[in-house]
Amino acid sequence: MAAFAPIALVIGAVSPALWIIAPVAAAAMIALILIDGMLARGVESWGIDAPADTEVGQPTRIAIFARLTGRTARNAEGAFECDPRLAPSGRATLSVKRSPETGLHEGWVDLHPERRGTAAITRAWLRWNGPLGLGARHAKLALDTAVRIWPDLSPVRSKELQTFMRDAQTGLIARRIRGEGTQFEALSEYEAGMDRRRIDWKASARHNHLYARENESERDNQIVFAFDCGQAMCEPVDGLPRIDRAVTAALTCSYVALKGRDKVALFGFAQRPQVMTPFVNDARAFHRLQSAAAGLDYAAAEPNFTLALATLTAKLKRRSLVVLFSDFTDSTAAELMIESIGRLVSKHLVLFVTIADSELETLIDQEPGDMATLARSVTADTLLHQRSLVLQRLRRMGVDVIEAPHDQIGYRLIDRYFMVKNSEAIG
Repeated sequence: MAAFAPIALVIGAVSPALWIIAPVAAAAMIALILIDGMLARGVESWGIDAPADTEVGQPTRIAIFARLTGRTARNAEGAFECDPRLAPSGRATLSVKRSPETGLHEGWVDLHPERRGTAAITRAWLRWNGPLGLGARHAKLALDTAVRIWPDLSPVRSKELQTFMRDAQTGLIARRIRGEGTQFEALSEYEAGMDRRRIDWKASARHNHLYARENESERDNQIVFAFDCGQAMCEPVDGLPRIDRAVTAALTCSYVALKGRDKVALFGFAQRPQVMTPFVNDARAFHRLQSAAAGLDYAAAEPNFTLALATLTAKLKRRSLVVLFSDFTDSTAAELMIESIGRLVSKHLVLFVTIADSELETLIDQEPGDMATLARSVTADTLLHQRSLVLQRLRRMGVDVIEAPHDQIGYRLIDRYFMVKNSEAIG
Protein backbone atom coordinates (compact mmCIF):
# COMPACT_ATOMS: atom_id res chain seq x y z
CA MET A 1 0.00 0.00 0.00
CA ALA A 2 2.87 2.38 0.74
CA ALA A 3 4.16 1.79 -2.79
CA PHE A 4 1.05 3.51 -4.21
CA ALA A 5 2.11 6.89 -2.76
CA PRO A 6 5.16 7.47 -5.01
CA ILE A 7 3.21 5.98 -7.96
CA ALA A 8 0.45 8.55 -7.40
CA LEU A 9 3.05 11.35 -7.31
CA VAL A 10 4.58 10.18 -10.61
CA ILE A 11 1.15 9.93 -12.27
CA GLY A 12 0.15 13.35 -10.92
CA ALA A 13 3.37 14.92 -12.30
CA VAL A 14 3.18 13.31 -15.75
CA SER A 15 -0.58 13.40 -16.31
CA PRO A 16 -2.61 15.14 -13.59
CA ALA A 17 -5.87 13.99 -15.15
CA LEU A 18 -5.01 10.32 -14.43
CA TRP A 19 -4.43 10.77 -10.69
CA ILE A 20 -7.56 8.70 -10.02
CA ILE A 21 -5.67 5.53 -11.08
CA ALA A 22 -3.74 5.39 -7.79
CA PRO A 23 -6.70 5.47 -5.36
CA VAL A 24 -8.60 3.03 -7.60
CA ALA A 25 -5.66 0.62 -7.51
CA ALA A 26 -5.45 1.01 -3.72
CA ALA A 27 -9.15 0.29 -3.38
CA ALA A 28 -8.74 -2.76 -5.61
CA MET A 29 -5.91 -3.99 -3.40
CA ILE A 30 -8.05 -3.55 -0.27
CA ALA A 31 -10.85 -5.47 -1.98
CA LEU A 32 -8.46 -8.30 -2.84
CA ILE A 33 -7.28 -8.46 0.77
CA LEU A 34 -10.86 -8.65 2.04
CA ILE A 35 -11.78 -11.30 -0.53
CA ASP A 36 -8.66 -13.32 0.32
CA GLY A 37 -9.53 -13.13 4.02
CA MET A 38 -13.03 -14.36 3.29
CA LEU A 39 -11.68 -17.26 1.21
CA ALA A 40 -9.48 -18.25 4.16
CA ARG A 41 -12.73 -19.12 5.94
CA GLY A 42 -12.73 -19.86 9.66
CA VAL A 43 -11.67 -22.54 12.13
CA GLU A 44 -14.11 -25.25 13.16
CA SER A 45 -12.14 -26.46 16.19
CA TRP A 46 -8.61 -26.22 17.45
CA GLY A 47 -6.57 -26.75 20.58
CA ILE A 48 -3.23 -27.67 22.08
CA ASP A 49 -1.86 -31.07 23.10
CA ALA A 50 0.70 -31.10 25.91
CA PRO A 51 1.89 -33.95 28.16
CA ALA A 52 0.79 -33.88 31.79
CA ASP A 53 4.26 -34.89 32.99
CA THR A 54 7.78 -34.48 31.71
CA GLU A 55 11.33 -34.41 33.06
CA VAL A 56 13.76 -31.55 33.37
CA GLY A 57 16.18 -31.33 30.46
CA GLN A 58 14.32 -33.92 28.38
CA PRO A 59 12.59 -33.06 25.06
CA THR A 60 8.91 -32.26 25.58
CA ARG A 61 6.69 -32.16 22.50
CA ILE A 62 3.78 -29.69 22.51
CA ALA A 63 1.47 -29.73 19.50
CA ILE A 64 -1.28 -27.53 18.07
CA PHE A 65 -4.04 -29.10 15.99
CA ALA A 66 -6.81 -27.31 14.08
CA ARG A 67 -9.66 -28.16 11.73
CA LEU A 68 -10.00 -25.25 9.30
CA THR A 69 -13.21 -24.91 7.28
CA GLY A 70 -11.40 -23.62 4.20
CA ARG A 71 -9.19 -26.08 2.32
CA THR A 72 -7.36 -23.28 0.53
CA ALA A 73 -5.85 -21.87 3.73
CA ARG A 74 -2.07 -21.85 3.76
CA ASN A 75 0.96 -20.74 5.79
CA ALA A 76 -0.70 -21.49 9.11
CA GLU A 77 1.28 -20.61 12.23
CA GLY A 78 0.71 -21.23 15.91
CA ALA A 79 2.06 -19.77 19.12
CA PHE A 80 1.45 -20.24 22.82
CA GLU A 81 2.33 -18.50 26.05
CA CYS A 82 3.81 -20.63 28.82
CA ASP A 83 5.81 -20.61 32.03
CA PRO A 84 9.54 -19.83 31.52
CA ARG A 85 10.29 -23.28 32.93
CA LEU A 86 9.21 -24.68 29.56
CA ALA A 87 10.56 -22.01 27.21
CA PRO A 88 13.14 -19.40 28.28
CA SER A 89 11.19 -16.49 26.77
CA GLY A 90 7.82 -17.78 27.97
CA ARG A 91 6.65 -18.07 24.34
CA ALA A 92 7.04 -20.62 21.57
CA THR A 93 6.04 -20.50 17.89
CA LEU A 94 5.56 -23.34 15.43
CA SER A 95 4.52 -24.00 11.86
CA VAL A 96 1.15 -25.71 11.31
CA LYS A 97 0.69 -27.81 8.17
CA ARG A 98 -2.24 -29.77 6.76
CA SER A 99 -2.05 -33.54 7.00
CA PRO A 100 -3.35 -35.27 3.85
CA GLU A 101 -4.39 -38.36 5.83
CA THR A 102 -6.52 -36.70 8.53
CA GLY A 103 -7.28 -33.32 6.95
CA LEU A 104 -6.20 -31.62 10.16
CA HIS A 105 -3.66 -28.84 10.39
CA GLU A 106 -0.99 -29.99 12.83
CA GLY A 107 2.28 -28.65 14.13
CA TRP A 108 4.57 -29.26 17.07
CA VAL A 109 7.67 -27.98 18.80
CA ASP A 110 10.12 -29.80 21.08
CA LEU A 111 10.96 -27.86 24.23
CA HIS A 112 13.55 -28.66 26.89
CA PRO A 113 12.37 -27.65 30.40
CA GLU A 114 15.10 -25.95 32.38
CA ARG A 115 13.66 -26.20 35.91
CA ARG A 116 11.46 -28.49 37.95
CA GLY A 117 7.96 -27.47 39.01
CA THR A 118 4.56 -26.96 37.44
CA ALA A 119 4.57 -24.98 34.18
CA ALA A 120 1.28 -23.46 33.02
CA ILE A 121 0.29 -22.90 29.39
CA THR A 122 -2.12 -19.95 29.54
CA ARG A 123 -2.88 -18.77 25.98
CA ALA A 124 -2.56 -19.92 22.38
CA TRP A 125 -2.82 -18.17 19.02
CA LEU A 126 -3.46 -19.49 15.53
CA ARG A 127 -3.05 -17.55 12.26
CA TRP A 128 -3.58 -18.68 8.68
CA ASN A 129 -3.50 -16.93 5.28
CA GLY A 130 -5.88 -17.02 2.36
CA PRO A 131 -5.05 -18.60 -1.02
CA LEU A 132 -3.59 -15.33 -2.38
CA GLY A 133 -1.43 -14.71 0.68
CA LEU A 134 -2.83 -11.17 1.06
CA GLY A 135 -5.40 -11.57 3.84
CA ALA A 136 -5.11 -13.55 7.06
CA ARG A 137 -7.29 -14.67 9.92
CA HIS A 138 -6.33 -15.40 13.49
CA ALA A 139 -7.87 -17.06 16.53
CA LYS A 140 -7.06 -16.78 20.22
CA LEU A 141 -7.69 -19.39 22.90
CA ALA A 142 -7.45 -19.11 26.69
CA LEU A 143 -5.98 -22.26 28.25
CA ASP A 144 -5.63 -23.80 31.67
CA THR A 145 -3.06 -26.50 30.92
CA ALA A 146 -0.38 -27.51 33.39
CA VAL A 147 2.76 -29.56 32.75
CA ARG A 148 4.44 -31.10 35.79
CA ILE A 149 8.23 -31.11 35.38
CA TRP A 150 9.86 -33.93 37.36
CA PRO A 151 13.53 -34.72 38.03
CA ASP A 152 15.36 -36.39 35.18
CA LEU A 153 15.31 -40.19 35.52
CA SER A 154 16.76 -41.05 32.12
CA PRO A 155 19.91 -42.61 33.71
CA VAL A 156 17.69 -44.95 35.75
CA ARG A 157 15.92 -46.09 32.57
CA SER A 158 19.15 -46.39 30.58
CA LYS A 159 19.98 -49.80 29.12
CA GLU A 160 23.42 -49.73 30.73
CA LEU A 161 22.09 -49.39 34.27
CA GLN A 162 19.25 -51.86 33.73
CA THR A 163 21.69 -54.41 32.34
CA PHE A 164 24.01 -53.84 35.29
CA MET A 165 21.18 -54.25 37.81
CA ARG A 166 19.95 -57.41 36.11
CA ASP A 167 23.38 -59.01 36.17
CA ALA A 168 24.35 -57.80 39.65
CA GLN A 169 23.85 -60.23 42.51
CA THR A 170 23.85 -57.91 45.49
CA GLY A 171 20.37 -57.63 46.94
CA LEU A 172 18.48 -59.14 44.02
CA ILE A 173 17.63 -62.53 45.58
CA ALA A 174 16.06 -63.30 48.92
CA ARG A 175 18.92 -65.16 50.60
CA ARG A 176 22.27 -64.44 52.16
CA ILE A 177 24.86 -63.84 49.49
CA ARG A 178 28.24 -65.31 50.26
CA GLY A 179 31.59 -64.52 48.76
CA GLU A 180 31.14 -60.71 48.82
CA GLY A 181 31.55 -58.03 51.42
CA THR A 182 33.77 -58.29 54.51
CA GLN A 183 31.45 -59.68 57.19
CA PHE A 184 32.46 -63.31 57.95
CA GLU A 185 29.81 -65.91 57.13
CA ALA A 186 31.42 -69.38 56.82
CA LEU A 187 34.44 -71.41 55.73
CA SER A 188 34.49 -73.50 52.58
CA GLU A 189 37.09 -75.65 50.89
CA TYR A 190 39.32 -73.69 48.60
CA GLU A 191 38.78 -74.43 44.93
CA ALA A 192 40.70 -73.45 41.84
CA GLY A 193 39.67 -70.02 40.59
CA MET A 194 38.94 -68.53 44.03
CA ASP A 195 40.69 -65.37 45.14
CA ARG A 196 43.81 -66.40 47.06
CA ARG A 197 43.34 -63.48 49.43
CA ARG A 198 40.29 -65.26 50.83
CA ILE A 199 42.33 -68.20 52.12
CA ASP A 200 42.15 -68.51 55.92
CA TRP A 201 45.65 -69.74 56.71
CA LYS A 202 44.99 -70.44 60.41
CA ALA A 203 41.97 -72.63 59.68
CA SER A 204 43.85 -74.31 56.85
CA ALA A 205 46.75 -75.15 59.20
CA ARG A 206 44.39 -76.67 61.77
CA HIS A 207 42.65 -78.91 59.22
CA ASN A 208 45.68 -79.63 57.03
CA HIS A 209 43.60 -78.49 54.05
CA LEU A 210 43.06 -75.16 52.31
CA TYR A 211 39.93 -73.31 53.47
CA ALA A 212 38.61 -69.97 52.21
CA ARG A 213 36.50 -67.41 54.01
CA GLU A 214 33.01 -66.66 52.72
CA ASN A 215 31.75 -63.20 53.60
CA GLU A 216 28.24 -61.80 53.68
CA SER A 217 27.31 -58.64 51.86
CA GLU A 218 26.47 -55.72 54.11
CA ARG A 219 22.82 -54.60 53.93
CA ASP A 220 20.29 -52.43 55.73
CA ASN A 221 22.57 -49.39 55.65
CA GLN A 222 21.12 -45.91 56.02
CA ILE A 223 21.99 -43.52 53.19
CA VAL A 224 20.95 -39.88 53.22
CA PHE A 225 21.25 -37.72 50.11
CA ALA A 226 21.50 -34.10 51.29
CA PHE A 227 21.06 -31.26 48.80
CA ASP A 228 22.26 -27.70 49.15
CA CYS A 229 19.53 -25.71 47.35
CA GLY A 230 21.27 -22.36 47.77
CA GLN A 231 22.39 -19.81 45.24
CA ALA A 232 25.54 -21.58 44.08
CA MET A 233 23.66 -24.79 43.32
CA CYS A 234 21.05 -22.88 41.30
CA GLU A 235 23.67 -21.66 38.83
CA PRO A 236 23.41 -23.46 35.47
CA VAL A 237 25.97 -25.87 34.09
CA ASP A 238 25.48 -26.77 30.42
CA GLY A 239 21.94 -25.37 30.44
CA LEU A 240 20.57 -26.93 33.65
CA PRO A 241 20.95 -25.83 37.30
CA ARG A 242 23.50 -27.75 39.35
CA ILE A 243 20.80 -28.84 41.78
CA ASP A 244 18.96 -30.65 38.97
CA ARG A 245 22.16 -32.38 37.90
CA ALA A 246 22.68 -33.43 41.52
CA VAL A 247 19.10 -34.70 41.90
CA THR A 248 19.47 -36.88 38.80
CA ALA A 249 22.72 -38.40 40.12
CA ALA A 250 21.23 -38.96 43.58
CA LEU A 251 18.07 -40.65 42.30
CA THR A 252 20.12 -42.93 40.07
CA CYS A 253 22.28 -43.99 43.02
CA SER A 254 19.16 -44.29 45.21
CA TYR A 255 17.65 -46.77 42.78
CA VAL A 256 20.80 -48.89 42.94
CA ALA A 257 20.89 -48.67 46.76
CA LEU A 258 17.26 -49.73 47.10
CA LYS A 259 17.94 -52.72 44.87
CA GLY A 260 20.76 -53.55 47.30
CA ARG A 261 18.27 -53.58 50.21
CA ASP A 262 19.65 -50.40 51.81
CA LYS A 263 17.52 -47.60 53.24
CA VAL A 264 17.47 -44.23 51.46
CA ALA A 265 16.23 -40.79 52.52
CA LEU A 266 16.42 -37.31 50.97
CA PHE A 267 17.21 -34.07 52.78
CA GLY A 268 17.11 -30.60 51.21
CA PHE A 269 17.98 -27.23 52.71
CA ALA A 270 18.76 -23.62 51.91
CA GLN A 271 18.41 -20.97 54.62
CA ARG A 272 16.40 -23.58 56.53
CA PRO A 273 15.58 -27.26 55.98
CA GLN A 274 13.06 -27.84 53.18
CA VAL A 275 12.55 -31.58 52.79
CA MET A 276 13.31 -34.58 55.02
CA THR A 277 11.78 -37.85 53.87
CA PRO A 278 11.40 -41.02 55.94
CA PHE A 279 13.75 -43.84 55.03
CA VAL A 280 12.60 -45.93 52.08
CA ASN A 281 13.78 -49.55 51.96
CA ASP A 282 11.90 -50.95 48.96
CA ALA A 283 12.51 -50.25 45.28
CA ARG A 284 8.74 -50.27 44.75
CA ALA A 285 8.57 -47.08 46.84
CA PHE A 286 11.10 -45.29 44.64
CA HIS A 287 8.36 -42.95 43.42
CA ARG A 288 8.26 -41.42 46.92
CA LEU A 289 11.85 -40.28 46.54
CA GLN A 290 11.10 -38.93 43.08
CA SER A 291 8.14 -36.90 44.40
CA ALA A 292 10.20 -35.55 47.29
CA ALA A 293 13.03 -34.56 44.96
CA ALA A 294 10.54 -32.70 42.76
CA GLY A 295 9.65 -30.58 45.80
CA LEU A 296 13.18 -29.26 46.28
CA ASP A 297 12.87 -25.54 45.63
CA TYR A 298 15.41 -23.12 44.16
CA ALA A 299 16.69 -20.45 46.54
CA ALA A 300 18.63 -17.30 45.59
CA ALA A 301 20.30 -17.10 49.01
CA GLU A 302 23.30 -18.54 50.82
CA PRO A 303 22.56 -21.86 52.58
CA ASN A 304 22.65 -22.20 56.37
CA PHE A 305 24.91 -25.24 56.83
CA THR A 306 25.01 -24.91 60.61
CA LEU A 307 21.24 -25.18 61.04
CA ALA A 308 20.75 -27.74 58.26
CA LEU A 309 23.43 -30.25 59.27
CA ALA A 310 22.59 -29.90 62.97
CA THR A 311 18.97 -30.73 62.14
CA LEU A 312 20.07 -33.70 60.06
CA THR A 313 22.33 -35.00 62.84
CA ALA A 314 19.49 -34.80 65.36
CA LYS A 315 17.19 -36.83 63.08
CA LEU A 316 19.66 -39.66 62.44
CA LYS A 317 19.60 -42.23 65.23
CA ARG A 318 22.36 -44.49 63.90
CA ARG A 319 25.52 -44.18 61.85
CA SER A 320 24.70 -43.42 58.22
CA LEU A 321 26.28 -42.53 54.92
CA VAL A 322 25.52 -38.87 54.25
CA VAL A 323 26.02 -37.84 50.60
CA LEU A 324 26.15 -34.05 50.52
CA PHE A 325 25.71 -32.25 47.18
CA SER A 326 26.97 -28.70 47.39
CA ASP A 327 29.09 -26.04 45.73
CA PHE A 328 30.89 -22.87 46.74
CA THR A 329 32.46 -19.85 45.10
CA ASP A 330 35.42 -19.16 47.36
CA SER A 331 37.14 -20.42 50.50
CA THR A 332 35.64 -17.69 52.70
CA ALA A 333 32.08 -18.74 51.86
CA ALA A 334 33.05 -22.37 52.51
CA GLU A 335 34.31 -21.86 56.08
CA LEU A 336 30.92 -22.44 57.74
CA MET A 337 30.36 -25.44 55.49
CA ILE A 338 33.67 -26.99 56.52
CA GLU A 339 32.99 -26.38 60.20
CA SER A 340 29.52 -27.95 60.03
CA ILE A 341 30.74 -30.95 58.03
CA GLY A 342 33.46 -31.46 60.64
CA ARG A 343 30.82 -32.00 63.33
CA LEU A 344 28.93 -34.37 61.05
CA VAL A 345 32.02 -36.50 60.35
CA SER A 346 32.40 -37.39 64.03
CA LYS A 347 29.17 -39.46 63.92
CA HIS A 348 28.59 -40.38 60.29
CA LEU A 349 30.40 -41.26 57.10
CA VAL A 350 30.28 -38.22 54.80
CA LEU A 351 30.66 -38.16 51.03
CA PHE A 352 30.94 -34.67 49.53
CA VAL A 353 29.88 -34.42 45.88
CA THR A 354 30.47 -31.35 43.72
CA ILE A 355 30.26 -30.73 39.99
CA ALA A 356 33.48 -29.69 38.29
CA ASP A 357 33.36 -26.06 37.15
CA SER A 358 34.04 -26.32 33.42
CA GLU A 359 33.48 -22.56 32.98
CA LEU A 360 36.53 -21.72 35.12
CA GLU A 361 38.69 -24.14 33.14
CA THR A 362 37.50 -22.56 29.89
CA LEU A 363 38.41 -19.07 31.12
CA ILE A 364 41.86 -20.27 32.19
CA ASP A 365 42.56 -21.83 28.77
CA GLN A 366 41.67 -18.63 26.84
CA GLU A 367 44.45 -16.86 24.96
CA PRO A 368 45.30 -13.58 26.76
CA GLY A 369 44.66 -11.33 23.76
CA ASP A 370 43.76 -8.28 25.86
CA MET A 371 43.86 -7.12 29.47
CA ALA A 372 40.22 -8.05 30.13
CA THR A 373 40.77 -11.66 29.01
CA LEU A 374 43.99 -11.84 31.04
CA ALA A 375 42.21 -10.54 34.15
CA ARG A 376 39.43 -13.10 33.76
CA SER A 377 41.96 -15.91 33.36
CA VAL A 378 43.88 -14.87 36.47
CA THR A 379 40.69 -14.56 38.52
CA ALA A 380 39.45 -17.96 37.32
CA ASP A 381 42.78 -19.57 38.17
CA THR A 382 42.65 -18.06 41.68
CA LEU A 383 39.11 -19.34 42.26
CA LEU A 384 40.04 -22.80 41.00
CA HIS A 385 43.05 -22.87 43.33
CA GLN A 386 40.88 -21.84 46.30
CA ARG A 387 38.41 -24.54 45.34
CA SER A 388 41.11 -27.21 45.39
CA LEU A 389 42.27 -26.01 48.81
CA VAL A 390 38.76 -26.38 50.26
CA LEU A 391 38.42 -29.90 48.85
CA GLN A 392 41.84 -30.78 50.24
CA ARG A 393 40.78 -29.61 53.70
CA LEU A 394 37.69 -31.78 53.50
CA ARG A 395 39.77 -34.81 52.60
CA ARG A 396 42.09 -34.21 55.56
CA MET A 397 39.02 -34.17 57.82
CA GLY A 398 38.10 -37.68 56.65
CA VAL A 399 35.47 -36.65 54.10
CA ASP A 400 35.38 -38.61 50.86
CA VAL A 401 35.18 -36.15 47.95
CA ILE A 402 33.87 -36.65 44.43
CA GLU A 403 34.48 -33.89 41.88
CA ALA A 404 33.51 -34.77 38.33
CA PRO A 405 31.74 -33.35 35.26
CA HIS A 406 27.97 -33.43 35.44
CA ASP A 407 27.66 -36.26 32.91
CA GLN A 408 29.96 -38.52 34.95
CA ILE A 409 28.97 -37.70 38.49
CA GLY A 410 26.14 -40.25 38.71
CA TYR A 411 28.30 -43.22 37.73
CA ARG A 412 31.19 -42.05 39.91
CA LEU A 413 28.76 -41.88 42.82
CA ILE A 414 27.51 -45.43 42.20
CA ASP A 415 31.07 -46.74 42.06
CA ARG A 416 31.91 -45.03 45.35
CA TYR A 417 28.72 -46.36 46.94
CA PHE A 418 29.73 -49.94 46.14
CA MET A 419 33.25 -49.34 47.49
CA VAL A 420 31.85 -48.03 50.77
CA LYS A 421 29.27 -50.81 50.99
CA ASN A 422 31.75 -53.62 50.38
CA SER A 423 34.23 -52.18 52.91
CA GLU A 424 31.55 -52.15 55.65
CA ALA A 425 32.50 -48.58 56.53
CA ILE A 426 28.93 -47.49 57.26
CA GLY A 427 27.73 -49.89 59.96
